[in-house]
Amino acid sequence: MSDTNPVQGGASQDDRTIAMLTHLSGIILGFIVPLVVWLINKDKGDRAFLVSQSKEALNFQITLLFGYIIGMVLSIILIGALLNLLLWIVCIIFSIIAGLAANKGEDYRYPFAIRLIN
Repeated sequence: MSDTNPVQGGASQDDRTIAMLTHLSGIILGFIVPLVVWLINKDKGDRAFLVSQSKEALNFQITLLFGYIIGMVLSIILIGALLNLLLWIVCIIFSIIAGLAANKGEDYRYPFAIRLIN
């Protein structure tokens, strides 16, 4: 079977790999990679899986960004540093879970994320 043939849920292996990397990139690069992937593919009907996963990753990373900003403000009373550490750990865990699910072709949704991009 070729790597570009649609499999599980109609997503090609290439799309599943890019979706996985999009989720995992949030650990280091935040919302930048999901934003770029979404902007490049949003009008391509044959890449619906990749578009939905990049939007999901983008929404999650934007939600975390809001949390990081709140944590920076709260660092004045020292609880913000703990909040930012906790958010980073949550980012690592959920990004890995999402990346593994996307690589299997599963449509992953983060348990909490503000859905700004629909």
